[in-house]
Amino acid sequence: MMRSLYAGVSGLQNHQTRMDVIGNNIANVNTIGFKKGRVNFEDMLSQEISGAASPTDELGGVNPEQVGLGMNIGAIDTIFTQGSLETTGKNDDVALEGEGFFVLKDGDQTYYTRAGAFGLDENGTLVNPATGMRVQGWQAQQVGGRTFINPSSEPTDLVIPVGGKDPASATSEVDLACNLDKRTPEIPANASPADTLAGTWTVDKTIFDSFGNQHTMRVDFTRVVGTPNAWRAQVTVDPDSPQPTQTTVNVGPGNGAANNLTVNFSNLGTLESAVDSQGNTVNAGTLVAHVAFNVNGATPGPGGAPVRQDFDLNLGQVGSVINTVTQFAENSSTKAFRQNGYTMGYMEGFKIDQSGNITGVFTNGTNRLLGQIALASFTNPGGLEKAGNSTYVVTNNSGDPNVSQSGIAGKGRIIAGALEMSNVDLAEQFTDMIVTQRGFEANTKTIQTSDQMLQDILTLKR
Repeated sequence: MMRSLYAGVSGLQNHQTRMDVIGNNIANVNTIGFKKGRVNFEDMLSQEISGAASPTDELGGVNPEQVGLGMNIGAIDTIFTQGSLETTGKNDDVALEGEGFFVLKDGDQTYYTRAGAFGLDENGTLVNPATGMRVQGWQAQQVGGRTFINPSSEPTDLVIPVGGKDPASATSEVDLACNLDKRTPEIPANASPADTLAGTWTVDKTIFDSFGNQHTMRVDFTRVVGTPNAWRAQVTVDPDSPQPTQTTVNVGPGNGAANNLTVNFSNLGTLESAVDSQGNTVNAGTLVAHVAFNVNGATPGPGGAPVRQDFDLNLGQVGSVINTVTQFAENSSTKAFRQNGYTMGYMEGFKIDQSGNITGVFTNGTNRLLGQIALASFTNPGGLEKAGNSTYVVTNNSGDPNVSQSGIAGKGRIIAGALEMSNVDLAEQFTDMIVTQRGFEANTKTIQTSDQMLQDILTLKR
């Protein structure tokens, strides 16, 4: 009789624990990144009244007789199913779609979270503004003028220098893709300046020096007399400047003294070769002319020598018509479609892509890679221990964190301008609440009935 009382007590206690978990789930129905809990019950130790017996020649086998001593909590699991995503429009809010956790640091202690409501502190460090924990990732590095991320290194704090400067960069490449009209008449040597001007096709492009000053690069194309598919290209930097820049062009070794070269086309209208004033010729692959000019306003070098800047003028691929100079019987077109220089700018914002790359947007029109958010995954995420503030810490059964980029080793993708909502389903929780309440009530009935039976036993003597 006493066993039924204690079984009922265990049912009351453990259904109350289940109700605690359900209450916590419902309380966090609007907590970003929250993962619901689930209680699993199991029966407790059973008392054996009689053991099992194996069959004999005369009798069959006998099953054991056992009386259960109640129930116990088998596990309280954290369910890491995907929560719905809510768009916030805030560019430093990030959500995870798929597996993984963001990595946070509080001193030497490491935490993991699915809640991506981040922001910047006074120093431009990406943090959780509610706790001050710093988001971990990799800062971009520059080696040999190339910017890259090294995800094999140890993650560090991510700093986004909003308002920082992007230094000016001198132009090192200019790409041409114009068409030169095959129908353009040849200009004889004794032609008047007006006739020469009328038969010349001009391509202009703004370029930059190392100070960020703008310059005009001008290429004047004129048909070569007596050569059907040849054009003379004269390159001048700042043609209207009162102080000449002494522009020179060459396609081979040495520094050419002239600023022109001859561009030859095939009968198919595609590039064939380029020849500079020294007779150097290129006729395969990409035809590149090396242009140099004086940078007016720069401090002179030894002996008062002017400072020279050079860049590559890319005419295009031999035999190709894609992004290259051509000669067809169509109107000439002006297209210098790319140059890679720019003036100084200030960072006015940043954006995060689905790989977690953080790109700075500058007022000079450049976008520069600043860093990448790190993600962690675990062999058994259910083994993580909740540490408050929507964070988790590693335990002996979670496994060590695998920290890498988004999309690596099963990690999900990052959605910027959104947050992951709680994965609590209210309909499911209310149903579990009803079932838990009925289980609790049933166990109270067990205790009440056992008590009444004991009372009846005590009144037998009357």
